[in-house]
Amino acid sequence: MSTVTNTEQPTAPSTAHALAGAAETTPDASASTPGASVSAWNPVLRVAPASPAAAAAYFGASLAFHADVSDVASALAADGDPGFVVVDSRSTASWDQGHIPGAVHLPTALIPEQAERLLDPSVPVVTYCWGPGCNGATRAALALAQLGFQVKEMLGGFEYWAREGFAFETWEGTQRHTPDALTAPVDAEDCGC
Repeated sequence: MSTVTNTEQPTAPSTAHALAGAAETTPDASASTPGASVSAWNPVLRVAPASPAAAAAYFGASLAFHADVSDVASALAADGDPGFVVVDSRSTASWDQGHIPGAVHLPTALIPEQAERLLDPSVPVVTYCWGPGCNGATRAALALAQLGFQVKEMLGGFEYWAREGFAFETWEGTQRHTPDALTAPVDAEDCGC
């Protein structure tokens, strides 16, 4: 591997960037020393991007394991069977505070003893917990997969369901929050993703 060395800049593996398809560019002269690699000054490219084939495999796998709140809401709102069941993996107190309409309440700790009674093993499952700071849905998805269920995790959890303005049920009835402009478009049906 070839390296570019400049006594005023750190050593950077320029060949690795070229092999990974990273551009070897230098910003204007005032921003760096001539000949310095992008990685010497750019924290985004310190680690070269993956090859297109590796990126396609990674992102394809990610979509096989995850669904986002908007996609789940859209599928549930469409006429007919969405083709999956939603599982809330949180405690009863959390469920009572708010949950997705139509979801099955199955706390993670109870999955080994109750999943096969409550869920059809031929129907894919989408798990959720509180939000991005909670890995309860991940643990629930693992427990279900270990029992032979096809499963995806809903990114964002209940937090983003409520923040994006979708209706949810509580022990007091159905509620809906105004969409948070940082999580969902306020004046559009979807984000266009």
